[in-house]
Formats: sequence, C-alpha cells, structure tokens
Amino acid sequence: MLQLKNLSLRRGSKLVLDGATLTLQPGEKASLVGRNGAGKSSLFALLTGRLHADGGDVEMPPRWRLAEVAQSMPETDQGATDFVLEGDAPLMQARAALRDAEASGDGHAIAEAHSALAEAGDFDARARAQALLLGLGFPVAKLEAPVNSFSGGWRMRLQLARALMCPSDLLLLDEPTNHLDLDALVWLEAWLQRYEGTMLVISHDREFLDAITRVTLHLEDARLTRYGGNYSAFEGMRAERMAQQAAAYGRQQEKIAQLQRFIDRFKAKATKARQAQSRVKALARMEKLAPVLTSADFAFEFREPASLPNPMLVLSDVAVGYRSATDPGAAETVIVRGISKSVLPGQRIGILGANGQGKSTLVKTLARTQPALAGRIQEGKGLAIGYFAQQEMDVLRPDEGPLAHMVRLAKEVSPQAREQELRDFLGNFRFTGDMVAQAVGSLSGGEKARLVLAMLVWQRPNLLLLDEPTNHLDLATREALSMALNEYEGTVMLVSHDRALLREVCDEFWLVAGGRVEPFDGDLDDYQKWLLEQSREAARAAREAAMPAGPASAELPQANRREERKAQAAARQRLEAQARPLRQEQTRVEAQLAASQTEQTALLERIGAPDLAPAERAEQGRRLKLLEERIEALELRWLELGEALERIGREG
Repeated sequence: MLQLKNLSLRRGSKLVLDGATLTLQPGEKASLVGRNGAGKSSLFALLTGRLHADGGDVEMPPRWRLAEVAQSMPETDQGATDFVLEGDAPLMQARAALRDAEASGDGHAIAEAHSALAEAGDFDARARAQALLLGLGFPVAKLEAPVNSFSGGWRMRLQLARALMCPSDLLLLDEPTNHLDLDALVWLEAWLQRYEGTMLVISHDREFLDAITRVTLHLEDARLTRYGGNYSAFEGMRAERMAQQAAAYGRQQEKIAQLQRFIDRFKAKATKARQAQSRVKALARMEKLAPVLTSADFAFEFREPASLPNPMLVLSDVAVGYRSATDPGAAETVIVRGISKSVLPGQRIGILGANGQGKSTLVKTLARTQPALAGRIQEGKGLAIGYFAQQEMDVLRPDEGPLAHMVRLAKEVSPQAREQELRDFLGNFRFTGDMVAQAVGSLSGGEKARLVLAMLVWQRPNLLLLDEPTNHLDLATREALSMALNEYEGTVMLVSHDRALLREVCDEFWLVAGGRVEPFDGDLDDYQKWLLEQSREAARAAREAAMPAGPASAELPQANRREERKAQAAARQRLEAQARPLRQEQTRVEAQLAASQTEQTALLERIGAPDLAPAERAEQGRRLKLLEERIEALELRWLELGEALERIGREG
C-alpha cells in the first residue's frame, strides 16, 4: 500500500503539505483535486523522488513499479511505435540482457534472457504498443512516423502511450486528457477502468474522474483529506462536511458567549466567584473550532453585447485549410470544403469531430486568423468576435504582463479606460498586486487562460469562438465559465473535449468529418453511439467487399458503382492495415520458434552425452526446462495470431 505519514513539504516559502497522513490500498484509483497552485503536481514530484519531504515519510512497497507521463516534449527521430515500446522498462532490460549475453556467448545468460523476454511479453509487445497508439487516435499510416514529425499535442499523446506501456503497480497521471479529443478520451477511460494497479490522477474533467475513480483526495490550504467516492460524491460529502463544521462552529460560539456573559456578570461577586472561576477554566480548556474558511469562488460574466447582428455569419461554399508558410508557391491543403451555413444570434453550437478533421482550422478561419481557401464568409453589421485560441500564446505576448495586454486592448476597444480601472478589472480574474506586471511567459497555463478570458470579457463580443478553453482551467474556473456562457446573450461556437461543458452550454452540434461540416442530430451520448455505428459500418463494408457482384449491382447507376468500389477499396485497406502488424509479428514468432527448437535439439543431444558431469547435466536440464516453457509460449502466441488473422479474413 501507499502511505503518507505526517508529511510536510515546502516549495520556497509556501507550505504545500502540513502533516498529511494518507493510505491508498493496492488497486485503489484516486483523484487528486484542488485549485491550481495548491500543490498537486508537487505531491506527484514527491512520490517520484524528484522532491524530498521536509518532514514525515512516504512509504510504498519496494517491489512496486511506478509509471508516470513525462511532461517534457520528446525530441527524437525515432519511430512512434519504437518510442512507445521503450516505455516498457522490463522489456528493454530483457532485450539489453539478451544482447549482452549473445555478445559474450554465455549460453546460460542467453537462456535466462529469453525467459525474461517471455515474461515481459516480448512476443506481442509491438502489437500492444500499436494498439495504444491507435486507441489514442494515431492513424495507421503514422504508427512508424518519426516522433519529431508530430505536433506538440501529438507528442504529449506519445508520452501518455509510453506511460501506459510501462507495467506498473502505481500509475501517476497529471492532466492526461488535455490533448485528447472525445474519441480518444472515451478509449482512455475504458483502458484505465481495466487497469489493475493503484492509480492517482490529476484532472479537471469531472466526467472523466467520475468514470475512473472511486476515491477523491482533496488538497486545500496544505491539508490533504480523503473522501470515499468519485468526484460527484466528493462534492456532496464536502458540502455536507462544511455545513456540519459551520454548524458546530456556530454552536461553540454560542456556548463561548454564554460562558463569557456569566464570567463578566459574576466574577466580581463573592457568592458567585467560584462558579465564575470554574467557567473561566472551562473556557480555557475548550478546544476552539476554527471558522469554516473557503477560498472565494471564482465568478465572472460576459457583458451584454452592444448589438446582435442577424445573421452573425453566412458561409457560402467555404473551403478551409492551410497554405505552406515556408513555400508560398506550394499548393493549398484543403481540409474541409463545401461549407454553406448561417450562424444566428443566441445559438450555442458545439463542434464535434476527431483530431485532424479540421475543427480548429474552421474556428481559426471564422476568427479571421487565417483566410478561407474558397467560397465567401459574409459577416453581419456590427459583428464583434471574441476568440479563445487552443494555444493561448497565439493571442498573448510572452514578454508583456497582464496589465500591458489590457492597456493595449483598451486603446483598441475603449480608449477612455484608466489604469486603475484596468487593475480593478484584472483583480476580478485573480490578477492582483505584482502579478499584473509579471511576464505572461512565466505564468501557469491556468493563469494564461484566465487572462484570455479577461480579454474576451473586456472586448464585449457578440460571437464567441472558443477552441478548447478548459485545457488549463481548474474545476472551479470551469464551473465559472459554464455559468458565464449560460448567461451570455450572444452566440457561442465551442470546440472542447470537456463533456460537462458541452452538455451544459450547447444545444446543437456540428460534426466535422470526412472533409464536410454537417449538423449532428443528437446529444453527446448519441455521438458516441454514432461512432460505434461507424465502426460497425466499416466492418460490414469489409465483409461485403469480398462478395461477388450480383445482377442488381450491374443495374446501379455508374456513380453509385464508383462510390461502392471506393467504399470496398477503403474497407480492404482497413482490413489490410489491421492484418499487417499481425502477419509481421507472426513471422517474427516463427523465426524465434525455429531458433528455440534448434537450440532445444542441441541441448537434448548435449544432455545425452555420456561424459557430461552431473553438475553440468543439471544446469543443462534447467536451461532445457526454460527453453520448453519459451517454446510453449511461442506456440500459443503463434496460434493466437493465426486465429486473429482468420477472423480478419472472415470479415473480408
């Protein structure tokens, strides 16, 4: 089990943990929640040994293996699958041991290394790594692509896959959902629900926490409190506990006042002096309860728009994509085409679709940060756009402070604003004192996000374009954003993987998929059902691809037949993509099996030699037993791979 005993930790002058005591049993899955800056990541650093406690102890079984998501951005030309594979430390150690043993020609060491490889699951390791990548949204064509060819968000997904690849008894996840779309998020939930070890996760996604955790650890004012239950249960229990504490404090204050009144009234009277003195002692002995003090909840609101154009936007056969920044003469890359839609006042539109389908590109085009590649975008008179970029630094200057940002914005929007007015305004977003001059580049992700929100509110927009606004926001700020958006009178277009925010804010959805934007008729639950149905359709198309064309097919219009052939070809490609890594692994298993059987024959001959010493005969027997176990494991895997390929063949 994991135990914290009277643990204290400081970061500079700040007390992060004060006498924290906690026990997590093997297999428990817990969330660590608290405001940004409370010290959650510092506690993770303490558990991994990057920080050392100022007092108390951290105890966990020495045999426990620990895995966490590295926060550094990987820089390597290594292929994606190989990069993820290296996260499996026992497998890497076994492979290194085999290389050393083969280089030295030590037969005993070679046998032990093969045994370690079998135990580490070397026979299917590559397939497991690729399954993680596919689950996290990587296309089949990118499984072997160099790590450096991916953008920052995809590289962080690689770090997550690498952590999941590592066999572990304790898994630490710090904001694992920040770079995931809804499809990958749901897959990750299912994977973590099956995880058998102890897990501690930091996340500001309440639906994610509710799905995977059954214990909640609340870090506030350097105190760590354990609650049994997921995040929703924690909220209810904490509210009840705070109410009980407030009631107990109130009752005690009444008791103290009653004792003090008696003392003040009778301490000078001889006949009552003894009773008064006893009450003085009772008052001194009383353990004083502290008042229930909570950090003020963060709240803000969007100001009423000056006007509401109708329509806000009219899109006529618009195509969006990008042009090469380094080669102006290069051909344009169109991601989504044929967009013909109107955006009306008061609409609350959620934009759905997998990463890479063009959601952010569409929002950037509407926000005027990049031009449309074709078609026409007509803006209503008086349109005022407020844009929250997925990467906050796209709209911020790293070397300037929050106040400098607001001064420049005020000159553009309302030149009459005074500096004190801007300081007061920033104070509403928790920028106080010297923070207003602190360089934005040194602010935390949550602080940058709050600054962007402040700038949006100041602009008084009538159309909000929000691209993943919650990535770095804590739960309290997410709640504040949700309430502000629900009170907002303008139009909202929202891209987010935060399902709670989408459910609370949006009343209609657009689906960006297959190069098109279409209305999605349903809610988020229907969207997940749609994804499942798409998978079933792909399997059905794959089965039909191998069926001979009947007479009816000849009667189909030529265009329909072309579409049918395209669908069949796509289905065959998908099946081939599924089968290829299995066939490659089967080839490797066959080679390993043949080598092991050759070694087994040689060992049997050696053991049967009449001049073999008893000690060496015993050693060869032990090696033979290990080899037989390895052969058995390889044969079993070969059969499993064969069955998997047969299933794919039947689907085709």
